[in-house]
Amino acid sequence: MEPEQLNTAPENNTENFSNRIVLTELKEAVTQLKQQLHKVIIGQENFIELLIVALLADGHVLIEGAPGIAKTLTAKLFAKTTNTNFQRIQFTPDLMPSDVLGTSVFNSKTADFEFKKGPIFANLVLIDEINRAPAKTQAALFEVMEEQQITIDGTTYNLASPFMVLATQNPIEQEGTYALPEAQLDRFLFKIKVDYPSVEAEINILQNQHQRKTTNPISLIETILTPEKISTLKETLQEVIVEEKLFTYIANLVNNTRSHPHLYLGASPRASLAILKTAKVFAAINGRDFVTPEDIQKSLYPVLRHRIILSPEREMEGLQPENVIDMLIKSVEVPR
Repeated sequence: MEPEQLNTAPENNTENFSNRIVLTELKEAVTQLKQQLHKVIIGQENFIELLIVALLADGHVLIEGAPGIAKTLTAKLFAKTTNTNFQRIQFTPDLMPSDVLGTSVFNSKTADFEFKKGPIFANLVLIDEINRAPAKTQAALFEVMEEQQITIDGTTYNLASPFMVLATQNPIEQEGTYALPEAQLDRFLFKIKVDYPSVEAEINILQNQHQRKTTNPISLIETILTPEKISTLKETLQEVIVEEKLFTYIANLVNNTRSHPHLYLGASPRASLAILKTAKVFAAINGRDFVTPEDIQKSLYPVLRHRIILSPEREMEGLQPENVIDMLIKSVEVPR
């Protein structure tokens, strides 16, 4: 659950305006996606919304949460709703880059080597426990996450669109894990923290499971989007309007992370671009063809929490990245 948004921006009256671009189809698609996923996934509204936003913003997601809270199931169901090719990779300490990307195999019939594609060649790739693989395997993801292509033996292979990596990690169990390189963390659009459900939601989970009996939950989910339709919706998002003063607002927020006294490392320009893309999606799924300061503020938490590093002193005091983001929002004047 995200920290409570600060009411520091002026209210926008969106009732009496006419959109310059048609967003009805996009808004309805998002609503239907949520409805389908909520047939099985009880609660986790924020998690589901951020997955949809990341897909439309053409970004990857790092999911942090304890085992057993439906991270993997949600990813599978999400792939079903979007009619995309889904692959799951379990990262382990002995996993090699070729196990992810693929390898060249000698074909005795042609007396030549043929490239056999690895599981990364899919539209939606779930990487379980991404922090269990060593640096060599982590590095193999750099090119594919940033450029949607891989290079093997001097040959470049492009991946089909959409391409999205959903990576999970356990925040508690650190034995046998490797810290993700900062360069790799920066390639994730979002870091989503998935919490335990409330008591009421957990009761509903039990009732839902009891009523389903032996029915496979994936069979309950209907396809809402296709890769072609996703591409069309992404093109629509490019037309969302951003006023000049909001570019300055984003730049000031991110720039302040680089000189903040509580931070050892601030956010890169890639974070500014991520906030811009995400704010456009938040605006569009709420039926607006223009970005507001509230859209930007809502984007800050999932975009920045894994890109900023607390100073050792503040970390020992128990400060969290979300606390610093709260301070950033208060410290930068909201455009009027």
